[in-house]
Amino acid sequence: MSVESTSALLRTWVARVNSMLERVLPDPESEPKRLHTAMRYAVLNPGKRLRPLLVYASGHALGIATEKLDTAAAAVELIHAYSLIHDDLPAMDDDDLRRGRPTVHIAFDEATAILAGDALQALAFEVLTHAPFAAEQCLAMVRELTLGAGAFGMVGGQALDLAAVGNRIDEQQLIVMHARKTGALIQSCVAMASLAVDAEPKVDASLQRFASALGLAFQIRDDLLDVEASSAELGKTAGKDAAADKPTYVSMLGIERTRQRLAEQAERMREALHELDGDTAPLAALAALTVARLS
Repeated sequence: MSVESTSALLRTWVARVNSMLERVLPDPESEPKRLHTAMRYAVLNPGKRLRPLLVYASGHALGIATEKLDTAAAAVELIHAYSLIHDDLPAMDDDDLRRGRPTVHIAFDEATAILAGDALQALAFEVLTHAPFAAEQCLAMVRELTLGAGAFGMVGGQALDLAAVGNRIDEQQLIVMHARKTGALIQSCVAMASLAVDAEPKVDASLQRFASALGLAFQIRDDLLDVEASSAELGKTAGKDAAADKPTYVSMLGIERTRQRLAEQAERMREALHELDGDTAPLAALAALTVARLS
C-alpha cells in the first residue's frame, strides 16, 4: 500500500469514527442540555483519533470488515475523552487548555466537567455492547476495555502519576506508570480487534508487543514535546511537567537519551509488525506519526 493510499485510508477511518461519535452522543437539545453539550464539546473536536485508528488498523491487518469495528472505535474514543476531562481538572493536572481550546471545566464548570466525564465513560460501555459480534465476543471486548481503563490500567496509572509528583523514581517505575496511564488503553485497542476474530495467540502477542511499544513511544514523545514545543504548537500548556515537578524521561535521562529511548521503541514496533502476515501499512503509519508528532 502506497503512502498516499494509506493516508487516505486513515482519513476515511477518522471520518467514520467521527460520524459514529456524532450519532451516539446525546442530542444537545435534550435535557440535561448543559451536560449533553459538555459531552459533545469534549468529544467532537479536532483530536488525533489515535485510539480509534488503532482499532481500525489492527482490524485491517487481521482482515476484519471496517464497519464491524465502528462501535469499538467509538467506545475507546469516548473513554479517552472522559479521561482527558478528568485529567485536566484542578484536582488532577489543573490545565486550562486542551486541543487548542478551553478545557471542559473552564468552558462549562467543574461539576459539569466531572459529570460529563462520568457520562462518557458509561456511554462507552453501552456503545460497545452493540458490537456486531457474538455475545461471548462482546463480553470479552467489554472486559478488555474495563481492564485498560480501570485501576490496573489508565486510572491506576494516573494515580501513580499523581503520587510521583515531587518524588524521585527510577526508569522502571516510570515505564510501569506510563504502561498503565497511556499504554493500557492503547493495548486494549488492538486487543479488541484480536477478540473480534479470535486471533491466534501468536498474532495477538505480536499486536500486543506493537501496542506496548507504541504506548511508551507516545509518552516519551509527549515528554520531549513538553520541553521542546510551545503551547500554541501543542494545543495545551507547555512546560507543565517541569513546573509541577513531575518525573519524566527528559527530567530523568536528558533530551538525547530520551530521543534514544524513542528510537528504541520505534524499532520494537517495526519488529513486531514484521511478525504479522496481514497489511500492516496503516499500523506502521500510526507508529511513524506517534514518533514524529508535533502535538
